[in-house]
Amino acid sequence: MALLELYTKYNRVWIPDAEHVWQSAEITRDFNSAETLLELVLEDGTDYHYPVDPSKLQLPPLRNPDILVGENDLTALSYLHEPAVLHNLKVRFVESRIIYTYCGIILVAVNPYKQLHIYGDAIIHAYSGQNMGDMDPHIFAVAEEAYKQMARNHKNQSIIVSGESGAGKTVSARYAMRYFAVVSKSESKTRVEDKVLASNPITEAIGNAKTTRNDNSSRFGKYTEISFDRRYRIIGANMRTYLLEKSRVVFQSDNERNYHIFYQMCSCADSPEFKNLRLLSADKFRYTCMGGDITIESVDDRKDMEETRRTFALLGLKKDFQSDVFQVLAAILHLGNVEFKKLGDEKSSVAPGDHHLEVFCDLLGVSAKGLERWLCNRRIVLVAETFVKSVSKERAITARDVLAKQIYAHLFDCIINQINTALQVPGKQHAFIGVLDIYGFETFDINSFEQFCINYANEKLQQQFNLHVFKLEQEEYMKEDIPWTLIDFYDNQPVIDLIEAKMGILDLLDEECLFPQGTDQSWLQKLFNYLGAGPLFEKPRLSSEAFVIQHFADKVEYQCRGFLEKNRDALYEELVDAMRASKFSFLASFFQEEEEQSRATSKGIKVKPARPSMKPANKQLRTSVGDKFRSSLSLLMETLNATTPHYVRCIKPNDEKLPFEYDSRRVVQQLRACGVLETIRISAQSYPSRWTYIEFYSRYSVLMSHLEADLNDKKQTCKNVLQRLIQDSNQYKFGRTKIFFRAGQVAYLEKLRLDRLRGACVTIQKHVRGWSQRRKYLRTREAAIVLQQYLRGQRTVRKTVTAAALKQGWGAVVIQRHWRGYRMRQIYQAVRLASITIQAFIRGWMARKQYSKMMKEHKALVLQKYARAWLARRRFQTMRRLVINVQLSYRVQQLRKKIEEQNKENRGLMERLTSLVNSHSQTVDRLHGLEVQLEKSTNLKASLEARERKAKEDASLTIAQLQKEIEALNLEKQNLEKKLEASIREAKESFDQVRRNLLEEKESEARLRKIAENNIEIQRKDHETEVETLKEEIKRLKEERVSLQRKVEEGAQVNSDLQEQVIQLTKHVKAIPELRRDLNNLQNQRNNVDRKMKQQSEQARAKMKEIARQLIGGVVEEEVLLGLTPDDSEKISEPEDLLAAFEGLQKATRILENHQREQRENYETRVEGLTLKVDHLQNENSKLQNLFQEKSNVNEDIRQEVSRLSSENSVIPELKLQVSELQRQKQELEAHVNDQSRELAEKNQEITHTLQRRITEETSQRRYFEEKAKELEEAKEELECRVDDLEEENDHLKRQQLMEGEVKRKLREETSQLAAVNMDFEELLDQKDRLIKKLQRQIKSLETSQKAKQNSTSAIPKEYLGMLEYRREDEARLIQNIVLDLKPKGVVVNMIPSLPAYILFMCVRHADYLNDEAKLKSLMNAIISAVKKVIVGHHKDLELLSFWLSNTYQLLNCLKQYSGEEEFLKQSTPRQKKNCLQNFDLSEHRQILSDLAIQIYHQFITVMQKTLTPTIVPGMLEHESLQGISSMKPTGLRKRSNSTYEDAEAYTISSILELLSVFHSNMSHHGMDQGLIKQAIKQLFFIVGAITLNHIMLRKDMCSCRKGMQIRCNISYLEEWLKEKELQSSHAIDTLRPLTQAAWLLQVNKSTDDDAKEIIDKCPELNPVQIVKILNSYTPIDDFEKRVTSAFVRKVQSLLQDHEGSTQLMLDTDYRFQVTFPFCPSSQALELLQVPSSLYLDFLTRI
Repeated sequence: MALLELYTKYNRVWIPDAEHVWQSAEITRDFNSAETLLELVLEDGTDYHYPVDPSKLQLPPLRNPDILVGENDLTALSYLHEPAVLHNLKVRFVESRIIYTYCGIILVAVNPYKQLHIYGDAIIHAYSGQNMGDMDPHIFAVAEEAYKQMARNHKNQSIIVSGESGAGKTVSARYAMRYFAVVSKSESKTRVEDKVLASNPITEAIGNAKTTRNDNSSRFGKYTEISFDRRYRIIGANMRTYLLEKSRVVFQSDNERNYHIFYQMCSCADSPEFKNLRLLSADKFRYTCMGGDITIESVDDRKDMEETRRTFALLGLKKDFQSDVFQVLAAILHLGNVEFKKLGDEKSSVAPGDHHLEVFCDLLGVSAKGLERWLCNRRIVLVAETFVKSVSKERAITARDVLAKQIYAHLFDCIINQINTALQVPGKQHAFIGVLDIYGFETFDINSFEQFCINYANEKLQQQFNLHVFKLEQEEYMKEDIPWTLIDFYDNQPVIDLIEAKMGILDLLDEECLFPQGTDQSWLQKLFNYLGAGPLFEKPRLSSEAFVIQHFADKVEYQCRGFLEKNRDALYEELVDAMRASKFSFLASFFQEEEEQSRATSKGIKVKPARPSMKPANKQLRTSVGDKFRSSLSLLMETLNATTPHYVRCIKPNDEKLPFEYDSRRVVQQLRACGVLETIRISAQSYPSRWTYIEFYSRYSVLMSHLEADLNDKKQTCKNVLQRLIQDSNQYKFGRTKIFFRAGQVAYLEKLRLDRLRGACVTIQKHVRGWSQRRKYLRTREAAIVLQQYLRGQRTVRKTVTAAALKQGWGAVVIQRHWRGYRMRQIYQAVRLASITIQAFIRGWMARKQYSKMMKEHKALVLQKYARAWLARRRFQTMRRLVINVQLSYRVQQLRKKIEEQNKENRGLMERLTSLVNSHSQTVDRLHGLEVQLEKSTNLKASLEARERKAKEDASLTIAQLQKEIEALNLEKQNLEKKLEASIREAKESFDQVRRNLLEEKESEARLRKIAENNIEIQRKDHETEVETLKEEIKRLKEERVSLQRKVEEGAQVNSDLQEQVIQLTKHVKAIPELRRDLNNLQNQRNNVDRKMKQQSEQARAKMKEIARQLIGGVVEEEVLLGLTPDDSEKISEPEDLLAAFEGLQKATRILENHQREQRENYETRVEGLTLKVDHLQNENSKLQNLFQEKSNVNEDIRQEVSRLSSENSVIPELKLQVSELQRQKQELEAHVNDQSRELAEKNQEITHTLQRRITEETSQRRYFEEKAKELEEAKEELECRVDDLEEENDHLKRQQLMEGEVKRKLREETSQLAAVNMDFEELLDQKDRLIKKLQRQIKSLETSQKAKQNSTSAIPKEYLGMLEYRREDEARLIQNIVLDLKPKGVVVNMIPSLPAYILFMCVRHADYLNDEAKLKSLMNAIISAVKKVIVGHHKDLELLSFWLSNTYQLLNCLKQYSGEEEFLKQSTPRQKKNCLQNFDLSEHRQILSDLAIQIYHQFITVMQKTLTPTIVPGMLEHESLQGISSMKPTGLRKRSNSTYEDAEAYTISSILELLSVFHSNMSHHGMDQGLIKQAIKQLFFIVGAITLNHIMLRKDMCSCRKGMQIRCNISYLEEWLKEKELQSSHAIDTLRPLTQAAWLLQVNKSTDDDAKEIIDKCPELNPVQIVKILNSYTPIDDFEKRVTSAFVRKVQSLLQDHEGSTQLMLDTDYRFQVTFPFCPSSQALELLQVPSSLYLDFLTRI
């Protein structure tokens, strides 16, 4: 459709406006090409006539329909032009409070000047793993796209962040790096990602400053490469900087500040760490007070200094380095306060006694006189002489400032290098993502060298951006099979050539800098001469000191003043030498590096100059600032071209830094400068609007006819409809998956759709109004007829009714009334009499019942009183005995520990004495032994070398022999193959003969088949008779089972009677004689203990004598061997470290000898093994030949047997078996021959490899022995040196011996005291033990008597007690079979899901029954450990987790039910109460089991969440469950992201319900308690609601009225599912209240104050942040819906001010409700459970 046809009535256009740039207007009359005026009406109601030239026909740009306004992607707009972009950004920023918008591949970020709640970790995790375009635009979405493409395409990525100062570049880059740090957590302990983030505060402190546009403006460009390993975790980073603004160190404009670090240091001047720097307040230094204001609102410099120092420490930069940095920075501040005096026109000097100059020289270790001299003078070198010339005061100040700038620049580079070193982590870089934070295009009133370099860099970036845009466009067109047509676009290569080509601006600038007399004016004149004729270079009319360049964004006028000086960046050689001679090495290294760099060749990219450069006289002029910047920029562009770029353009909405204020003039200026409008223009020339066929079909199905809509092929339907609606085929193209539209075509389709809907609305209104009017008419007509009938009836009655008739009628009514009253009274009296009689009988019966109940309760109370008193006394006595036993055992343990410690100390002292006395006597012997061992090792070395040579010769001979044998084996193999072929031919002939015989014997086979059928029929009849006999036998067994059950009950009754008799007997037992015997036994035990103590003391004295005897013998022996006198021998001693060294050397020597011996033996055994292998191979070969002969004989026998069978007509089945056996043997023979040949080859290779490996090992062993011999010689020399030091320790040894004797005496006294106390306690303990054992023996005797009585009654059968007996050694088998190897899919487990829990508890009961504490603890610990192991090993197996959660919960319930505690016995049967645990309290193990169950539950929920999460958003939000209600909208270029998948599975609400049903059936199948199932379902519903609500918050396209209807429909499906599963009581639907209220909020009216109050009342589950976010994100789908106005949002915000709630935008999807395990008693009788044989637990025995 032609664009001119769209200028019709009611359509809107944009016209230029001086204040708002563009203004909207509506067309009041259709326009045709012959008219010269376009009649419009502005938004304020005024008429406006827009002039149109018919020859050019330049009409104002059309405005997009409201349905397309506020889109996430600007390329989704139908009309792509500047006013549409500007208006879309304004609507999103001002009305919706959304700061991010896509523009194709660009993310446009508008600075809100306000802290927003959209950067938390929850937001990061929400964007992680999402495809670009699925969520609202965000810096995290760009970072995720870069991270995902790096991981998928294995290609490096880069994120280019640009914009004006104050637009938010630094913050955006910081958030991008923070995203990478969060989503790619490294496993190393170095926490590299934290270091990467920690580098930001340091670089901001030294490189950011306050400007008039921004309080934290970056004054340098930064490219940060974040390195990743193969698992895509951060392993390091590297930072490159560009064009630091050094002039800010010495000069700031009004209302600006120097770099932050200076003010941070001045704020901490009073700190002890900065005392030596002699700092003052910031307003006392010239370099920090030029701008006037030294503070920033809401910024605390002191706190920022603490943060800077903390990040220094986090990066591992030492305090010495920090102090050096602060020392240099303080020196720069003091240098700025140095004053100069003017001594004439061309002379100057430093003020005498300048304090700041002294501080500067003191801090930097520089000579004050030299510095003072060369600040005010300059050395001039001529051909014949050198002289010093004074400089003026202005030149001296300039030299001072240049020195300060150079020092700061070097310090900045040094800190950046240190940060890079700290961020480098060992490990190979697999890929990287670069984040470029660089200045955008700048134009000011006065533009200098810095703006020129910045705009030059932006020209290069814009060129790279244009090429990348065209590359993506071409890929998209090729992917969709659409012909690619070239598009005209602005190419800025001529501007780049103007700047960097030969004889360009930079070339001429460098050339002019080479001349000492060169000036800015002379350079400007050269520019006019060489470049003046170009179209992109102009000379301004009103200025002679400026030039103009036509950049891609705008014309910029540059002032040439200062260009040469800034490009030279020169520092006098004398000042450089003074700094180089500094005593402060940190400062001197700056200028040393400069000298080395000037000597060394540069490794960077070399840019060829315009003409050959002259050799400069000054070293500092060899490389200019422009040349350096050009080289670094070229390197940066190479890096960016080698990566996949992602673009972020930061926009500054206003200059006043007001939150959410939008200045259209400032914004459009930046949009033109950053390339956004150029991207829009390029997109508009092609096919900017792109719809998938499904989106088009869903959106424009209203434009289709019935025949078109009925087609099954939606793609063909879309083509047919589009060809019918738009006749010009050039306005659209059909791709493989999308339809491409020209600009304006989507708006035209929207107009057609709106017209169709408007016509449908008119039709519906017509019919509804007609129906309403007809209904109203019919009601009026019916009312009139009723009135007429009533009036006519009254008139007829008056005419026909007389007075007599009225009296008779009245009399009849009176008679009827009295008669009816009499009848009712009679009935009432009869009913009343019956009721009273019934009440009397009932009340009497109830009174008698109440009386009997009261009597029973009274008697029960009396019984309970005595019983409770007896129980209380028994409990008190038991408790008292336990406390006494615990106290005794504790005290005994303490005494034993103390005695053991004393004994250990005594033994240690004695051992030390003996070792010290004997050690020196062994020293000389060890030295002699070492010498002998050294001689042996040298001899052994020689023998090993000889053996090695001999082994090599033997190995070569063996290899030759083996090769010959292999050749012989190969010949034999060939012979065997020939024989095999002959046997195969013979077998084939015999097989043909057999086949002929088979054909002849078919008739005999048929006869045999008939005989078999008759036999089968006879067998079937026999089986039927057997089944009948078995049924009779089953009936008889059932009767026997009933009789046995009766006998079991009678046995139980007898058992209870016997137990009562035992209790009575135990009460009447007299324990007095036994107690007397116990006293006698205790006395005897005491005597035994006394005797043992005496024996121990005698043994101790004997041992002491023996040690003394050994000591004396050792001394005598030393005198004999060494010829020492007794006095000398007493002085000999040796420290413990020397003994350890000797023993270590001795052990090393022994190990060396053993190792050599083992190596020799191994070598001999291996040679023998090789010979044996050769013999074995020969034997195998002979066996193979014999086998082949046997096989051939077998084949001959088989052939003869076959011929015999064929002649004798044998049975066919036997013949078939023989044939198959023959074929199988043939195959086996072939396989055997192949295996033998393969084994021979492998063994041959193995032998050769082992021989070569042994030879290499022997050579390495020989070298090892030589090194060991050298080490032994060195150790011998060290020992000889240390032996001389032994004599110095003799005096110390004597004193130590005296002290040890005193300690021994004290220890003996304490030991005797403790032994006496210990004996008393042991006596008491033994008394208690004997009493307990005696009572146990009595109980056992009673039990044996009871068992004898039971055995006497042989007619009573055994009774099972619900316990399983197992041996201690079978515990591992039990755990392996019932826990580790058990699968939840078995038949037995399916019948009784909690069977493992019951079996384990029955084993626990048996351990408790035996009173075996060790066995019980071992079993419980094994159970818990095994379940943990299963859960850890199968942490993703949903079925296994469900199974063990159910069994763990059941085992916990069993431990509670049978614990004997009253609260758990209320619902137990008498039998279950009788089976309670008797001896041990397992409450601690219950707690451990409860914790384990909680762990399993959380893992179970996590697995279900991972399975359910992929279906939630597609099923709850994206799928349209309500037919006919579509919420499809056009999408932009971001939907074609490389991370999207076309074949992704489509999930619906049915998918969610199916998964929930699977989870529920799984839990129910495994017998999980209903309460636990409800808690799990409640948690899953919360996850569904939280994830859905979070995506609503982050997806503006989901905030519409129709989407709210879809969500409420899906919630109703979930509610129906709960009703179907009978889970309403779980309150799971309550967790969806926030989602329900959000859906209601999307549907409700949002215009009046009453609506605002209703929203506040109806949405209590949503916090204010969420409500405002939904209102701001609300997006109409059709023109019939209205947007939420800003006034309404502000009204809601004012009403929400008093509401307290969370400020978090997102719900925490990882939140878990507190899980509880309610006690649920089991009705399962343990004594009736049987262990199935399929569990392989035959070692368990039922008790």
